[in-house]
Amino acid sequence: MRFTLDTEQRQFADSLHQLLSDSDVPTVARAWAAEDTSPGLGLWKQLAELGVTALAVPERAAGLGAHPVDLVVAFEQLGRHAVPGPVVESIAAVPTLLAQLGDLERLAALAEGELLAGMVAPPHVPLALDADVTGILVAVNPGDGSVGVAEGTVEGPLRSLDPARRLFRLGPIRPMATDVPDAVNRAFDFGVLACAAQLVGAGTGLLEQAVAYAGQREQFGRPIGSFQSVAHQLADVHVGLELARPLLYGAAVALDSRSATAGRDVSAAKVAAGTAAHRAARTALQVHGAIGYTLEHDLSLSLTKVRALIGTWGTPAVHRAKVREALR
Repeated sequence: MRFTLDTEQRQFADSLHQLLSDSDVPTVARAWAAEDTSPGLGLWKQLAELGVTALAVPERAAGLGAHPVDLVVAFEQLGRHAVPGPVVESIAAVPTLLAQLGDLERLAALAEGELLAGMVAPPHVPLALDADVTGILVAVNPGDGSVGVAEGTVEGPLRSLDPARRLFRLGPIRPMATDVPDAVNRAFDFGVLACAAQLVGAGTGLLEQAVAYAGQREQFGRPIGSFQSVAHQLADVHVGLELARPLLYGAAVALDSRSATAGRDVSAAKVAAGTAAHRAARTALQVHGAIGYTLEHDLSLSLTKVRALIGTWGTPAVHRAKVREALR
């Protein structure tokens, strides 16, 4: 199958990239990590105005009912700019779940950007992200297909590899639905897909920073990017990202058609995206040298996010096992 983004999708990606480029996301992310969420919530409103928060919300709930590929396009840009907040949960996983449960009121609030949502899905997503700013916290159990809503206080924030990922333990859970395994599994798959797209986007952002720095930093009177050893490493990163991207699109198409292979395809995309992003992180750090290890440098925002995202929504081992079982 030959697949390329259409003109509208490319324009959407360009518009989102421009918005985030103009929004000083590094400052927003550092404020978010310091528990000052005002700049981040302001950026969230801008994302809502562009339609990002309405992508996975069906039209009957004032959403866009967009194709999963459109979600991938958006999450690549969110990852490219290291946008903080519960983006996977609020924009992809929870809307997918609530759409299948028919919760139109909350869906409309999510589409408008008035409501942020969190989600836990033990054991792969055991903690809630940014629970202090989410209006609803959903707990799902893929094992028995149950859905609950957290009530009362949450415990946290707890430390994360990524300072901008503030994690919380949930309080008591009020049952919302039982025996809806298909809805739970589909919502989880959308969360995995969005996380994988974030990883590819983060890898792309790291590659861009590394290429720019390699063109500026000089050794022996020449930019280090002119040395083959550096250029080849950057080329390998580019190849890895370009090979992971079609798996994202393929998984999105499979989810849209509810293909029997959708779960396998999403897992394959997550593994490939994590591998490509990890290589991008290592290479970017090597190219930058000592300055890349400092928290003050913007590179750190993507480095720590990549490391955190690789392990959430299912570790590489978990998703490799799913692919292996599917192939059997």
